[in-house]
Amino acid sequence: MDERSYSEIRKDPVMGRWVIINKDPGYIPDLNEKIVRPEKKDNCPFCAGNETMTPEEIISISLNDHDPWSIRIVPNKYPALNGNQNLSKEGIGIFDKMTGYGFHEVVIESPQHKNSLSDLSKEHVFNIFRIIKKRILELKDQKDIKYILVFKNEGSSAGASIEHSHLQLIGTPIVPKRVQEELDGSKFYYDYKKRCIFCDILKEEHGSKGERIIYENENMISISPYAARFPFETWILPKSHASHFENSSDEILMDLSEVLLFYLKALDKNLINPHYNMILHNSPVKEGTEKHYHWHIEIIPKIKKIAGFEWGTGFYINPISPEDCTNVLKRRSE
Repeated sequence: MDERSYSEIRKDPVMGRWVIINKDPGYIPDLNEKIVRPEKKDNCPFCAGNETMTPEEIISISLNDHDPWSIRIVPNKYPALNGNQNLSKEGIGIFDKMTGYGFHEVVIESPQHKNSLSDLSKEHVFNIFRIIKKRILELKDQKDIKYILVFKNEGSSAGASIEHSHLQLIGTPIVPKRVQEELDGSKFYYDYKKRCIFCDILKEEHGSKGERIIYENENMISISPYAARFPFETWILPKSHASHFENSSDEILMDLSEVLLFYLKALDKNLINPHYNMILHNSPVKEGTEKHYHWHIEIIPKIKKIAGFEWGTGFYINPISPEDCTNVLKRRSE
């Protein structure tokens, strides 16, 4: 058989979707778009000295003596949702709508324009996660907020409109459909087997010679998912069951920072600073501890464009196997 024509169809055990893994040894990632930032930009609203260009900050912390601040959270200047209005719902015939109530905030990771998340120290990243945890705990008690999404668009092809590295936080009055589908998939598995599917995935990964384990420490692990939709797609999960990120201890957040930095530095080395999306998959904030759901971070490098087949079917084609991606990412330590 021609090696280039070999492919597999794998099923995602959580979502139930199928993915074509097309093992193409001649595949070359699209590395034309790379993150390259200048030392400073005078008109950047997220740089130190330009604090008046953002809405009034919600919280900031300082980790050293030479910067005015190290991490800031500010309201988004052009929010998708706004907390300065009441939630109301209306039906118009067969159509439904509600007011755009919610919260949209920006986490500025560093005062330095040139810094990517991967340039920061483990302690700095740890404090970014701590301040995000603090903000989720503050917002979850807001009336009518049901879900809080934390995400990062790194680079223009990932959707970033401002070059300076940052994360975003959006609190919504509904549980988004994509989130609900993942919750339903994990609940279906739990009702059948009385076990968390993500915990079972981790057991399976350790039992399969670790061929999809990128890096792990005492509390956290990063894997290339078995049915990865995209080249170098990665999940980072706590090794012990936990349904809510905001309940994480400092030890968990420090180990998360270490695992995340290993992966991001491996991307920088092997894929030359690609654009990527990073998403925190978390339980709805009004829910209590859930035995069926396991919070995790999903990272998708933007090195393959979605084409007509994927848009038309929801059936993704991944031109490189998760096992090969894992081998590439592990090279960082060589």
